[in-house]
Amino acid sequence: MRLAMVSVLTLTYPLLVFLGMQHAEPRQLALLLMVLAVARALGQRNRIWLLVSALATGLAAMAWFGNQLLPLQLYPVLVNATLLVLFLLSLRFPPSAIERLARLREPDLPESGVRYTRRVTQVWCVFFVFNGSMALITALWCSPEIWALYNGLIAYLLMAALFGAEWLVRQHVRAGAGHD
Repeated sequence: MRLAMVSVLTLTYPLLVFLGMQHAEPRQLALLLMVLAVARALGQRNRIWLLVSALATGLAAMAWFGNQLLPLQLYPVLVNATLLVLFLLSLRFPPSAIERLARLREPDLPESGVRYTRRVTQVWCVFFVFNGSMALITALWCSPEIWALYNGLIAYLLMAALFGAEWLVRQHVRAGAGHD
């Protein structure tokens, strides 16, 4: 239940901030980020996600005390940076993030599958660099409307396109390797 709440809040965060800007001060919107940070930290043992929760709490505090929107807009940058670090660490200390997901469906993943999932993990790392950079650019140099459009819609469309393209490539690779 908590994981679902954190996921929904993270996915809708840019939209909620944008809509909230119409009726509330950044100081009041900081409560949303605080709730998200606390919800993510509850019952968490993973040090990286605890650090993310602490950093998100710091962003919320800056928004609260400074009554500024920018710290709230930096949360998508933090999420992308965290995912980048996690995926990079999984490349350094295998199995890769995508291999772990693939093994849920196919526990006896062949060596060709391990190589493929490693490459897909690398592609996601490139995506997180690009997406995090765009999140930072929109936070620093664009209007709140452009920030919300990119982080609340375009970024998700790009993720869906990457998921879809990878699925098509995987079907092609599996067919060429003799899998059904």
